[in-house]
Amino acid sequence: QAQLKESGGGLVEVGGSLSLSCAASGFSGYAVGWFRQAPGKDREFVAGITWNADSTNYADSAKGRFTISRANAEVSLQMSNLKPEDTAVYYCAAKRYYVDYENPNRWSHWGQGTQVTVSS
Repeated sequence: QAQLKESGGGLVEVGGSLSLSCAASGFSGYAVGWFRQAPGKDREFVAGITWNADSTNYADSAKGRFTISRANAEVSLQMSNLKPEDTAVYYCAAKRYYVDYENPNRWSHWGQGTQVTVSS
């Protein structure tokens, strides 16, 4: 059964780094994205990558600090220079066609999420 499973979340200090992983078993040929949701806020796009990794996209808040990559069934999100506002539950998601990627409603499959907390 196809599933998405995130790992790597945790507590980190401001300015620190953290790497998240998404095990995307059964989703070959799918684009994968990372989203996050802070308490009381809507889920927002963070980064996305096409099925063959030939294209990546980032939210403005992630540009220059986060890097998305994929190798086989694993999609990683390397985060550096973390800020308190990066605190959220991070989700990976998958979709067949990489269009309208910033809209969470357009992603069909979701993982359970992993908590990232940045302490100041």
